[in-house]
Formats: sequence, structure tokens, C-alpha cells
Amino acid sequence: MLNPNEVKIVLEAALLAAQEPLPISELRKMFDEEIGADTIRRLLEELREAWKDRGVELAATASGWRFQTRASYQKFLERIHPERAPRYSRAVLETLAIVAYRQPVTRGDIEEVRGVTVSAEVIKRLEEYATTKIFLDDLGLRSLQELPPLEDIAKTLELTQTPPPVSPPEPAPQSEPASQAAPDEPATARAV
Repeated sequence: MLNPNEVKIVLEAALLAAQEPLPISELRKMFDEEIGADTIRRLLEELREAWKDRGVELAATASGWRFQTRASYQKFLERIHPERAPRYSRAVLETLAIVAYRQPVTRGDIEEVRGVTVSAEVIKRLEEYATTKIFLDDLGLRSLQELPPLEDIAKTLELTQTPPPVSPPEPAPQSEPASQAAPDEPATARAV
């Protein structure tokens, strides 16, 4: 029978070798003897504490536990392994944020917030992604409740909108006062 320190070493080895987060149920399968989920969880917390001052951290995500590079060291790693994040249009990112923050959500809800029609196919793909553990794992979250409040995001982001090119105004008829309508601002610029 393994002592707790040996179990912890096995857990550490498994998590370092894993390519995906491992749930506690999978971690328990490695041992011949019955080790309770609470014991595994306690040992994982001890491992997390042991790695707290290193460049790698043990994190609990929606899919399970994994070792990951601390965000503060990512800038150094990008110098030798530049990671090119997929480029998404502002419209796709706005739609994804609406799906994540307002679940359950319908196409009509999204169109109401964004103020424009949205492709049913795009919505279907984003809903499938934003409601999975993969989405949460990518963000390093265990649940949607860990998403930062929208107010916090609005404070940290500089929402700069590029004004549309201004063309010279046409002369207004003498009988009516000249006025220029402001372009519609997307609803999500205020919400996100």
C-alpha cells in the first residue's frame, strides 16, 4: 500500500505527463487500493501548494486538474514558441461573450443585444463551444460563475471605437434646420 507522499508523487507524474486535464475519477483509477476522492483532492491541494513558487502551477479546470504555465511567464515562452491565437472578428467575439454570459440564450436574444442579424450556423458553433468544458478549460475556469463580472471587464478594457469616415455634410434646405444623425452604436459596445 502506498503512503500519502507516494500517492502524491504518482499524481504529480500523471498530471505532468497528461495532455489534457484529468478528473479525480480518472486519477483514482491509477491505484489498486481504494483511495477516496476527498483524499485525492487533499493531495492535489498539497501539490498545488508545493508548486506555488514555480513557473508552472497546478490548476483545477472544468475538465479536471492540469499543470499549466503561469500567465506571468507566458511572455517569455512566446519568444521561443510564438503562439498565434486564432483571429476572430469583433462580431464573433461579441457573440461568444453574449453566449457565455447570458446562458441560456437564443438567436433572438443575441440579435437584440448586438442590433444586427446573426448567422444561425455561427451561433450554433459558438453555443456548442461556449457551453462546453473545453471553453472553460481554455479560459482556466471551473464554471461559468468564475467569469469576471462585466463591470470589471469594462473597467479594464479601453473600448475605443473608430468613428466612421466623415464626409462633408450636404447643404440642408433653407426651410429645415441642418442636423446630422449619429451612427448607431453597437449594443455590445456598451455591454462588453
